[in-house]
Amino acid sequence: MVSEPRNAAAQVLVASNRGPVSYSVGEDGELTAKRGGGGLVSGLSAIGDEADALWVCAALGEGDREAVRRGVGEPGVRMLDIDAGSREGVHAAAYNGVANSVLWFVHHMLYQTPLEPAFGPEFREQWAAYETYNRAFAEALAAEAAPGAAVLVQDYHLTLVPGMLRELRDDVRIGHFSHTPWAPADYFRMLPDDVAEQVLRGMLGADRLGFLTGRWADAFTECCVRLLGGTSGTRIGVHGLGADADFLRERSRRDDVEERMATLREQVGEGRRTIVRVDRTELSKNIVRGMLAYRELLRTRPEWRERVVHVAFAYPSRQDLAVYREYTAEVSRVAESINAEFGTEGWTPVLLHVDDDFARSLAAYRLADVALVNPIRDGMNLVAKEVPVVSDEGCVLVLSREAGAFEELGEDAIPVNPYDVTATAEALHAGLSMPGGERAERTKRLAAAATALPPARWFLEQLHALTGAR
Repeated sequence: MVSEPRNAAAQVLVASNRGPVSYSVGEDGELTAKRGGGGLVSGLSAIGDEADALWVCAALGEGDREAVRRGVGEPGVRMLDIDAGSREGVHAAAYNGVANSVLWFVHHMLYQTPLEPAFGPEFREQWAAYETYNRAFAEALAAEAAPGAAVLVQDYHLTLVPGMLRELRDDVRIGHFSHTPWAPADYFRMLPDDVAEQVLRGMLGADRLGFLTGRWADAFTECCVRLLGGTSGTRIGVHGLGADADFLRERSRRDDVEERMATLREQVGEGRRTIVRVDRTELSKNIVRGMLAYRELLRTRPEWRERVVHVAFAYPSRQDLAVYREYTAEVSRVAESINAEFGTEGWTPVLLHVDDDFARSLAAYRLADVALVNPIRDGMNLVAKEVPVVSDEGCVLVLSREAGAFEELGEDAIPVNPYDVTATAEALHAGLSMPGGERAERTKRLAAAATALPPARWFLEQLHALTGAR
C-alpha cells in the first residue's frame, strides 16, 4: 500500500489529506501539476533553508493516482495512493464515510439527532478503513523521518496518526493541529465509546496538540478528562491562524480583480449598498439562514428595497455527498424565491454565483459595505479575516459568535446568534446604517487583529513550540 521510501532524511514533515500539489491528465496523456498555496506551503517554504522538509499527502484524484503509478512527483512531496492494490475503496470510506460524514458532523454539531447518527455495521466497516488510511500515513512518516525529526500532522482526517507513529518511532517529535472546532464532551460522546476513546488516545500520542482558539482547546481537554481522566501529559497550545495581508493586498489589486469589480458594480447598480458573503456550500456555513435574514430585512425594513444587493458567492462543496447536493440546491431555491418576491426590472436583490472564482471573491471583498459571516460553527473562518484586509472603503463585519474568529474579532464586529434570523436581519440593518467614520475605524482594528498571526508565522510558531518541547 505504501511505496518504498526514497530515504529517511526529512527533518520536518507535514502530513495532511490534501497536499500542496495536484495532477491532471490531459487528452494526450501528459500529466500537469498545479501547485496550491496556504499557510502550510508558506511555512514549509520559510524553513526550507534550515532543514530538509517533506509533505506526505494522499492521492485524491485520478491524476494524482496516475502520477504515483508513473513515479512522477514534486520535490519535497510524497503522495500516497491509499487504494493501490485494494478494491475496497479505503480512501473514500475513510474520507467521506468517517472524516466528512461523522467527525466533521460531530465537531460542527450538525446532526439531526432524532434520526442520526446511527452507528451500525456500515460505520464499523468505514471505521476500519479510517484506521487503515491513518496507518498508511503513519508508516510513510516513520519511513521518511530522520532521527529526532519534527512531524506536524493535520486535522480530523488523521487523528489516529500520532498514536500509530509513536508506536513506530519513539524518537520523533509529533504535533497535531485541528483546523475544526472541537465538540463539547456531551456531543462528542455520541460517537461509539471505543471510537471516541480511540480518537482521543490517537491524538494524545502527540507531544503537542494545536487548536485555533482557546475554546476548542478547552473542549478537547474536557473530553479527555471526562473520557480518559486527563491528557496524559500531552502539551496543548492555541495558534489563531491569520490572514496573509501582503498576499491579499497585492492579489486584490491585479487587473483581473479590477475587471471583476467593474462587472460587479454594473450588476449591483449605481449607488446601491452591498451585503457580501463568500462561502463554500458547506452545511456549517449557514448560507440559507443568512439569506432568510436578508429576506426579513427587506420585509421589515422596506426602505432598503432597491437600495441594497446581497452578493452571495456560494461555491459547491462535497457534491459527492447527497446532503451537500441538497443543501446547494436549497441555497439556489431560496435566492430565487427572494428575487421573485422583491425583484424589479432594474433591481435583482440577490446576486448569486456558484462557480468558484477567487478574483471575483476579492472584488466582492473590496466592494462590501457589510460582510455576513454567520456560520453555525466554524474552527476559524478566514473570510471574516480577509474582508477587512482588502476592503476599499471600510466594511462592517456581521459575525456569528460561533465562529472561531469571533474570539479575536468580536469586539469590532456586530455579533449574531447564527440561528436567530430576526436578530441577524437587525444586525444587517445596523451594519448598513453605520456611519462611514465608525465603519472605517472598526475595519482598521479588524484588519490589525486579523493579520496578527499570518500563515508562515502560524506554522513556524507551532514548529518551534514542538521542537522546544523536549
